[in-house]
Amino acid sequence: MNSTVTVKYQTTIPKAVREQLGISINDALEWIVEKGRVVVHPVHNNFLRYQGSVKVGAGDVAADIQLAREGRTEKYR
Repeated sequence: MNSTVTVKYQTTIPKAVREQLGISINDALEWIVEKGRVVVHPVHNNFLRYQGSVKVGAGDVAADIQLAREGRTEKYR
């Protein structure tokens, strides 16, 4: 399969390749040059599948900052 590089150095991934590798919009690709050839790997970031699994409250940023400052001050006494 071939694709063309545009004036902005962009190219289109052929549909068959996208489907076979499970590449979709906003996925990242890792480009590696090996012995004069380019190897492209999809980077599947599974981090977002854990979104919402940890329940957190509203929190108090000002109190957290103050607590961190006090902890740092205690460290250097």
